[in-house]
Amino acid sequence: MKVQAEIADNAVAAGSPPGGRPAAVRDGRVGILLLNLGTPDGTDFRPMWRYLREFLSDRRVVETPRLIWYPILYGIVLTRRPRSSGAKYRTIWNKERNESPLLTITRAQAGRLAERFAGEPSIAVEWGMRYGNPSTESALKKLIAQGCERVLMFPLYPQYSATTTATANDKLYSALMKMRRMPAVRSAPAYYDEPVYIEALARSIEKHLSTLDFEPEVILASYHGLPVSYAERGDPYPEQCLATTRLLQARLGLDEKKLITTFQSRFGREEWLQPYTDKTVEKLAQDGVKSIAVVNPGFPADCIETLEEIAGEVREVFLHAGGSNFSHIPCLNDSDEGMDVIETLVRRELAGWV
Repeated sequence: MKVQAEIADNAVAAGSPPGGRPAAVRDGRVGILLLNLGTPDGTDFRPMWRYLREFLSDRRVVETPRLIWYPILYGIVLTRRPRSSGAKYRTIWNKERNESPLLTITRAQAGRLAERFAGEPSIAVEWGMRYGNPSTESALKKLIAQGCERVLMFPLYPQYSATTTATANDKLYSALMKMRRMPAVRSAPAYYDEPVYIEALARSIEKHLSTLDFEPEVILASYHGLPVSYAERGDPYPEQCLATTRLLQARLGLDEKKLITTFQSRFGREEWLQPYTDKTVEKLAQDGVKSIAVVNPGFPADCIETLEEIAGEVREVFLHAGGSNFSHIPCLNDSDEGMDVIETLVRRELAGWV
């Protein structure tokens, strides 16, 4: 009893109520950091070179031993690819803002999320990129400057891969390693099977299809590709992509022949996840399919891979092979459905902090 009395006396002296329960003494804010893959600062050779060097030097993105990969990267890739990639970016570039669509959309997503937390002054929202600008470190410093003692990092990748989600965590913790006084941090998990995400995708598909003057015979759910060797080493990405498609099929009432999974954006000579999107649409057209639509469930924001590759290159492959009607279904972006996904999952992950 004497010990308990001393604890209570000490608590009162420290500004806590009697009974030993300390009063809240922190008034630090909670930060939300939306993190996307990245974008070059421009479409000319030098900014493309800087972006590609940073991206393709990541050991999680390219797992080839450095002694083999660096001569290829600096000797071939970075002498040729900046020009070809820059030309592709120019076809979709936001000329009004002089930035890539991914930058425009990610900023808009952060702005709309901040609006949804506008009535909660303890919350601050920032956004950043894994590669390029604004950097993860700069976004984290902005949150700390606003008094955030705790930070939730939300990787904008529905399906987990070491090449995406893990690299976002790498960058976050690399920035924290430079700080003497770190905030407490959390990282939101993948959300490939979350009901709010599946519902948002389904509604966006239904809305888009209702605007078309044709009915797709086949809908492709096209995900970013991954080397097969990465999956064989334990990356769960392909299974999570397939799970997303299965849940979409069930929600939309479509069978596996009407809504199919494909993989795009392969790079290099190594075998990647199949079936390949471009080869699939070509075969569909050759087999007599005249009308298709493509959705990208692995991309929460439209970018070079959706706007240039799918809506541009893959469309041309399909039409050239004999197809007649092609439509790209936009990503969730900063739509109401897309923001419902982010807000719902962010609020869940903030449990105990807010």
